[in-house]
Amino acid sequence: MKDRALALAGLLQAVQLVQQMAQTGQSEAKPLAACIDSLFRFDAETPEAVFDGAAKLEPGLHRLVGQLQGGAGRDAALTRMAMTVLHLERRFIGQHAAVEAVRSGLEEISRQQAHWGPTHPTVLARLGDLYAKELSPIGPRVLVQGNPVYLGQPDLVGEVRATLLSAIRAAVLWRQLGGSYWDFAFSRGAMLAAAREWLESIR
Repeated sequence: MKDRALALAGLLQAVQLVQQMAQTGQSEAKPLAACIDSLFRFDAETPEAVFDGAAKLEPGLHRLVGQLQGGAGRDAALTRMAMTVLHLERRFIGQHAAVEAVRSGLEEISRQQAHWGPTHPTVLARLGDLYAKELSPIGPRVLVQGNPVYLGQPDLVGEVRATLLSAIRAAVLWRQLGGSYWDFAFSRGAMLAAAREWLESIR
């Protein structure tokens, strides 16, 4: 459960960044770098290693606590986006050709990521193109609500798609760790405790 909570924190961190981009036209660099970098850790030995340490997911862990506690801390729009990502991940994993194409694309882009860094515009643009080509046609479409001025900018749309690709990566990890929708029905308390434990460990 502790590893699953970390994967969900990665998913929520990515979705929260998408929300920031849509509403303000920008996002925080360090949380974004952590999400994008996770796409290129193909053979990480532990879930924590996928994100280069739990500390890189502090915003996502705080968001997970807020979502699980409910009440004023919960963001309904964020929940809807996260659930759509989980649905999309299920359909994506069932499409062998798309999975192979994404893996191949990431290996190709990894050279630029290593040279320029994860948040370089060219890296984000290429990741966005990969998402548009391989995941958008599968559906369901992740509904991103925000300022139309920002969402009409091609560069920002590319960044949004790149970040959604990292959300899919976290969703795949969550499933690989045994995560299922039953967790949300019967294991909310255990997930909340696990998220708090991670936060305590990085303070």
